[in-house]
Amino acid sequence: MDYTPTQSGFRQRKLQPIMRLRNTSVDGPGGSQLFEDMSGAVAGSQSSPQQPGPQAAGFPGQSILSDPMSNLAMAYGSSLASHGREMVDKNLDRFIPISKLKYYFAVDTLYVGKKLGLLVFPYMHKNWEVSYQQDTPVAPRFDVNAPDLYIPAMGFITYVLVAGLALGTQNRFSPELLGVQASSALVWLIMEVLAVLLSLYLVTVNTDLTTIDLLAFSGYKYVGMIIGVVAGLLFGRLAYYLSLLWCCIAIFVFMIRTLRLKLLSEAAAEGRLVRGARNQLRMYLTMCIAAAQPIFMYWLTYHLIR
Repeated sequence: MDYTPTQSGFRQRKLQPIMRLRNTSVDGPGGSQLFEDMSGAVAGSQSSPQQPGPQAAGFPGQSILSDPMSNLAMAYGSSLASHGREMVDKNLDRFIPISKLKYYFAVDTLYVGKKLGLLVFPYMHKNWEVSYQQDTPVAPRFDVNAPDLYIPAMGFITYVLVAGLALGTQNRFSPELLGVQASSALVWLIMEVLAVLLSLYLVTVNTDLTTIDLLAFSGYKYVGMIIGVVAGLLFGRLAYYLSLLWCCIAIFVFMIRTLRLKLLSEAAAEGRLVRGARNQLRMYLTMCIAAAQPIFMYWLTYHLIR
């Protein structure tokens, strides 16, 4: 057949493989085949897959981990990490006594109920001394006179929530105002504790009171603040003043009877009359600390009741 060059070139590209395949099928055993038959090799390769070698069965980092130097480096790294963790725990316990904080949170439901009753009705309580066992004070859940941080912490959180509720009833609630309320209460608490510590340093009082003890005693006033604000929200401004006045007197008596055993001398703690400028100064300091509690209670709650 006669074709044009363009057509012949196109048709030769398309038909030449077909013609070659036909020639290979027609040629006999003695003929010369243009292509070698690879069907048997392909079938053999499919029937017998290649077995993976020893390195293909493992993961790439196996040879590295089996190296003795790498094992030694891993052991040194783990020991270094454990040593660093011990150093961090030791320095953290120096600034934040975690072991001592566990003592102040060792409370139960019975203790919390008795302590709240003591904060509101301290007048009939007789024994105010903290119990000791082998020169160490017993846990708060075994002694109602022991200071704790559970009631102050929960009291602070509850006070912030009650303050937000009071602001909401007056259409004055906002997250910024609630944050200001919480931060101001916390700042006043810290300033109070620092002022007491400075006063104890200036008066040179030898006492076993710690900073955490002062923080606990200063945080007990939130109970009376909550009672006053809730009474004002439920029954009006007069109920706020009456309940807050009762709680202020109660916290004053509580602080006097608690701190006099810590700040005054042993003779004054036993009830005997002690003369001396230092003991009188300690008595005045005790009264100032107790008198500061009602002032802070009124200052942090009066604007919440309108």
